[in-house]
Amino acid sequence: MRILLADDHTLFRAGLKNLLSTVDEMQIVGEASTGEEAIEQASLLNPDIILMDIRMPGLNGIEATKKIRETLPHVHILILSMFQDDQSVFTAMKVGAKGYILKDANEDELLHAIRMIASGGAVFGSVIAARMMDYFAVSSRYEPNDPAYAELTAREREILILISKNATNSQIASELHLSSKTVANYVTNILNKLQVSDRQEAKRIALKWKLNDHV
Repeated sequence: MRILLADDHTLFRAGLKNLLSTVDEMQIVGEASTGEEAIEQASLLNPDIILMDIRMPGLNGIEATKKIRETLPHVHILILSMFQDDQSVFTAMKVGAKGYILKDANEDELLHAIRMIASGGAVFGSVIAARMMDYFAVSSRYEPNDPAYAELTAREREILILISKNATNSQIASELHLSSKTVANYVTNILNKLQVSDRQEAKRIALKWKLNDHV
């Protein structure tokens, strides 16, 4: 398996190289620290697999994945990221990534993921798989006939339901296993999309939509 590493953190790439160099069937053929470099190196080296970070300077990993898959559809791309939000995960899937695992995955999980996508399969880390199940569970619920509701992501809808139950940010973070900062960002996005100024107004909309009646 000829592997290209695309990540802007030098130490993280070094750690991957040290790990993969101990595996006989895996060979590191190149490295990239930006999305642009990943595209260039992929075209030049034609690797079997690319381990791709999302947040890199310039072109991000998702855009790089999209462009690489357009020109080299046989190349398998595994996303390695610290981000587990719905938008990152599902956008990566839409542009052709064959797997998505978090950077804190253990060595066995990473090697298993590489082997899986090399054989033509798709693989998602345990945390990501759980988020996908949550996403589809929420998406299958009752949906109000309101354009504003359609603007919300599945996770934002889930948080809006908790807001309607008077849950605080810390309580939402604990319930959904997210950081308080991540929850605060979601709440800000919800308020902006609903075009309201505070949680009480958001709660009133959620109650008008009768979201709790269909949980």
